[in-house]
Amino acid sequence: MRDAMVLKAQRFVNSVYGSRTGTTVAETGETDWPTLYALTRALQYELGITALSDAFGPTTLSTLTDKYPQLNAGTVPSPDFCRIIQAGLYCKGYDGSDLDGTYGARTEAAVARLKADMGLEQALPGRDLTPKVFKALLTMDRYLLGATGSQQVRDAQRWLNGRYLNRRDFFVIACDGLVSRDTARALLFGVQYEAGMADGTANGNFGPGTQSALRSHQVRQGDKGVYVQLFSAGMVLNRRPAALTDTFDAALAAAVRAFQKFVALPVTGEGDFPTFASLLASYGDQSRQARACDTIAKITPARAAALKAAGITCVGRYLTNPSATSLPEKAIQPGELRTIADNGLRCFPIYQTVNNDASDFDYVAGRTAGYAAVNAALDHGFKRGTRIFFAVDFDAIDADITEHVLPHFKGVKEALADSGHPYEVGVYGSREVCARVGEAGYSTASFVADMSPGFEGNAGHPLPRDWAYDQFAVRTLGTGDGKLDIDANIASGRDTGQSSFDKPRPPVPDVALDADRVPALRADLARYMRSIGRPDIGGIGEDARLYTNSQAVEAIQAQDELITQLSNTHTMRKALIQTAVYWAMRDYSLADQATDQQVADYHLSGSGTVKDSHTGIGEISAADAIQAWNHCIGWGFTTGDHRDPAKDADLWTVWRQLSKDNAFSVRTAALIHLWGTRGRPGGQLPPGDRVTTPRSMRLDLAEFEITELLRRYRAWDPDVESQTHQSLAVYQIFEKYNSIARNA
Repeated sequence: MRDAMVLKAQRFVNSVYGSRTGTTVAETGETDWPTLYALTRALQYELGITALSDAFGPTTLSTLTDKYPQLNAGTVPSPDFCRIIQAGLYCKGYDGSDLDGTYGARTEAAVARLKADMGLEQALPGRDLTPKVFKALLTMDRYLLGATGSQQVRDAQRWLNGRYLNRRDFFVIACDGLVSRDTARALLFGVQYEAGMADGTANGNFGPGTQSALRSHQVRQGDKGVYVQLFSAGMVLNRRPAALTDTFDAALAAAVRAFQKFVALPVTGEGDFPTFASLLASYGDQSRQARACDTIAKITPARAAALKAAGITCVGRYLTNPSATSLPEKAIQPGELRTIADNGLRCFPIYQTVNNDASDFDYVAGRTAGYAAVNAALDHGFKRGTRIFFAVDFDAIDADITEHVLPHFKGVKEALADSGHPYEVGVYGSREVCARVGEAGYSTASFVADMSPGFEGNAGHPLPRDWAYDQFAVRTLGTGDGKLDIDANIASGRDTGQSSFDKPRPPVPDVALDADRVPALRADLARYMRSIGRPDIGGIGEDARLYTNSQAVEAIQAQDELITQLSNTHTMRKALIQTAVYWAMRDYSLADQATDQQVADYHLSGSGTVKDSHTGIGEISAADAIQAWNHCIGWGFTTGDHRDPAKDADLWTVWRQLSKDNAFSVRTAALIHLWGTRGRPGGQLPPGDRVTTPRSMRLDLAEFEITELLRRYRAWDPDVESQTHQSLAVYQIFEKYNSIARNA
């Protein structure tokens, strides 16, 4: 909201300090970080600091402390220095005395009110502005209860400020009733200070020293004192029905029992170490007994015995391995689920490709992930109703979740709906990721990545209400052949995995597609293409696409016998050819048609300006086709005559075949994929890394390999990354129906 006095503050800092600090801000009348940074630089200028910075860091704080340990009417050095204070007050919503440059009664009253709101009435009485309070003044933190804040949380925040601000490394935290990483860290500082840690030793981390101190200061009903206050503050920050108190009464004990039951701790009603640890750090007491785990190691009989000996009953395993060369046991291996079941264990599936950056997540990627996970789960033999946990393996901040993660899981959910709801959707990620995905209705249970307490999405966030697995420690189990590394998990019972499995679908060769299933295939493709903004009719104007969804499917089905033959001859999944052709047909536009006409004019009459184009149902250029055929003839994959892409006659001969002969285009599409395995330009694989064996494809290509081949197919396209990204879901849709056919 536009504020006249904030606007005045912005005009002040621009007019007085813009030329001095090299920084000006937009005069919007709204408090923002650029305005506060500009005020920070103005303060640094007044302090004589030459290396100006947006950060109110150690140099600024120490210089301010040395020169002006207490700012008041008698110590403020100049009117403009005072106006910096007053501008900061206005940006915080306090009276800045009309920026009059005088530290008078109005400014004194505003500073006193600010300190009271921070909880500093006792720690810093009076109306002087001290360095740490000045530092807090130039932040976006608020010190009044926010619209969605909790008064109980605000009480805890004010108490922490008041008790610990005079310690060297403790700084003013927000008092808005909202729990943040800073709030959670402040509580840890409090525990460390009460344990006797010196300044410089206390660091706000839940390390061995802090844990040792807590073991010596457990609290229970009837106890009083500061450790009860710290414990009750932990309950408050974890959104439990409690209030800050120095007395452990019956009400607090009841709230503790409810919390212990929720997080699967022994229900004692006491502030014992495991309970205190769960309040202070996302991973809690890492010595707890785990009943579940996840691992990238294949479960062999010896490893199953090691798991059972450690008390593990349920193990999470990955549906796929995105890379063919790294972590060879990450994905479930043939026969592994039978081993798990035969040894009395249960298994829950996890789906993860890269998923470690916000850019890996969007609606299209979610649709692809949903289809791919269903196909993989069916291949492995997971029964209907199993919950698949889709991974978000990075510290997604709030904006990342809104802009990337939620659209991604919308795509996942819709893909599973289009597949007939064979499986439930679970989410793996930080506490905030899990909570928000669940609240949006996109998942039914959470697998919480709690081993990183410093994650923005963990610190200050409670365990999600729908948690099923809580990942809290890394452990090595067993010896010899039974040795394996696991991530230990606490299990709530919301999800129990599966103890028996359907017959797996092995990577057998593809067969002809059942014509009765083509309408369903066509409908699935249409739904997906509509969901990404590609209507069945192909669009309008110069960018109009000439082939509809139905026409593309019909053309591909007309070549099904040939595609099946090529698949079996080259040990290549039909979906690679089908996807390349389908996407090419749906991409072919009026502009492409006009370019094709120029090619014909060039070769027939010499009037055209273009000698080659990407044409036919595979959108293949004559030059690419010639190179693909030449390479594959040389490797023995096919027979034919070598041609020269530099000769117009050879270009024209091949171009006409591509343009008119659908079967030739399909054969060429397969050869381009084979060329792709042998280093066709335009790929992203590291040097020397091949996606196949020297002489043939594989039927069990990893997801990165499939992505790479589809990318290389369209290496000529300036928009190749987006086109490939969107076409991956099409591959999974074709693979869905091919899998049904070959496993019938």
